[in-house]
Amino acid sequence: MPLIAFATFLFVEVEANERKELRERATTDARALGRIVERHLTDMTSTLRLLSVFPELEDGDLQGFQNRTQHILSSHSMYLILLQENGQQLLNTRVPYGTPLGLTSNPDTLAKALASGKTTVSDIFFGKTSGEWVFNVTMPLPEPLRGVAAALILTQGTDQVQAVLSREMIPPGWSAAVIDQNDMVIASSGANGLPVAIPFPDALHRGFAGFSDSMEFEQDGEAMVSGYARLPNFPWVVVVSGPVASVQSSLVSWKLLLFGSIAFIAMSMLLAYLVARQLSRSVRQLSRMAERMGRGEIVAPLETRVSEVNQIAVALCNASFDRSEAENRVHLLLRELVHRTKNVLTLVQAILRQIARQSATKEEFQEAADSRLQGLAQSVELLAQENWYGVSMHSLIDQHLTTVGVSPDQRAIEGEDFVLGVSAVQNLGLVLHELATNSIKYGALQSPLGCVRISWAAAGDRRDEPGMLLEWREEGGPPVIKPERTGFGSVIIERHAAAAFSASVTLEYRPDGLYWSLHAPWSALRKEGSSNPLDAVAENLTHRAAE
Repeated sequence: MPLIAFATFLFVEVEANERKELRERATTDARALGRIVERHLTDMTSTLRLLSVFPELEDGDLQGFQNRTQHILSSHSMYLILLQENGQQLLNTRVPYGTPLGLTSNPDTLAKALASGKTTVSDIFFGKTSGEWVFNVTMPLPEPLRGVAAALILTQGTDQVQAVLSREMIPPGWSAAVIDQNDMVIASSGANGLPVAIPFPDALHRGFAGFSDSMEFEQDGEAMVSGYARLPNFPWVVVVSGPVASVQSSLVSWKLLLFGSIAFIAMSMLLAYLVARQLSRSVRQLSRMAERMGRGEIVAPLETRVSEVNQIAVALCNASFDRSEAENRVHLLLRELVHRTKNVLTLVQAILRQIARQSATKEEFQEAADSRLQGLAQSVELLAQENWYGVSMHSLIDQHLTTVGVSPDQRAIEGEDFVLGVSAVQNLGLVLHELATNSIKYGALQSPLGCVRISWAAAGDRRDEPGMLLEWREEGGPPVIKPERTGFGSVIIERHAAAAFSASVTLEYRPDGLYWSLHAPWSALRKEGSSNPLDAVAENLTHRAAE
């Protein structure tokens, strides 16, 4: 019963809202038609302003003025009248030039236009010359032309306003009308169109009190609604009216709707009970399935009568598989992380042991350790940026040389770029860092004019595999003198490099600059040749530390 009462209230509200919307629509339609009529009158006003500047009028050539304007206006069903201040017509394009003309049939509008100095639109009147109902748009001429005439008038039959209304779409059963200041019908169209030049019924407007409004009234026992709008710049009014039933025809009788709603509510309650029962059973099964998934089990999909529940069950089944796979990947990643961490720590331990054997003081040990560990950190950072996939040769060289302060002007790189394996990145990074550091301290990079040339290219086979020759040349620095004793740096660039890449290493202290080369198999450097990152580094340095 509350639902039925609420439905009744809704029907009443719907009817009230529809009546309100109907009144608003009538007012909106009246304003829209008003804008169209306003545009028509504005066009006539603009035409008058254009005609008033014709040179024939300024020169007083009235016959030439009539011939020219008659040619222009004939296709628009408008006629031009030139008047003196007393209302005497000087020319009228309805008749040939020179035809005797009398006073204007609309002296009131002429007097109002001359008094106000503004263009004025008249009420409708019966034209003597035209023999039909017409209206005038009167424009007073400026003072320089008053010697020729006092005003220009464009006159047009009401049938042209009727044509403007007829071109617009009016809802079936509705009508529209244009009214002048005296409440006389200028034009009308639609189902209940009124004849021209009759008084407009008071019941449809009640005095047109405001600028725009709407109202309801009874006509022949039928509820009607009327909306009107005044033209903003002209003294005419547009009225749109029609029956209220035109928007209520889609509503079924409220009594039938109430009886139907009772039956519908009863059926809905029964259907809701059945659906809720089925959904409740399916949701409980989904809940148990989710609990098993939460315990980490892989669950099988359910088969219920509710297709949406079946879709959720399939999604949970897929999610349980995805979760299991994700957990396996996490465990694999953790094992790989432990493996990499152990290798890095072993490598760091071996480096520190070698540095400790070569260092005489704590400060010397700290400086050497910081430098080597920084080089190792740069390689690890590059690998991390590439998700431990590998690093290009150019990127590795740029990173290590830039880190120690070698400007781009002091280095030249020659060779086709390729991707280094993870192990090669670690090993070669240590070697490049050591070579660059030594060059800054003792070699060509001491001087601003010094430079380093790094090149690589295919060379002869190495250990029955295609080989590569990597060369480091220093140029432009001070004369090179072979050191009396070697330190841990020599271990890195000679013995460690040879062992890590299964290569032969050449180190020459040439007078014009240090020369270092590495002849190694391609498989020891390329990405596809590195299967166990850091293992070779850790084993080689551990072996050297043991020695």
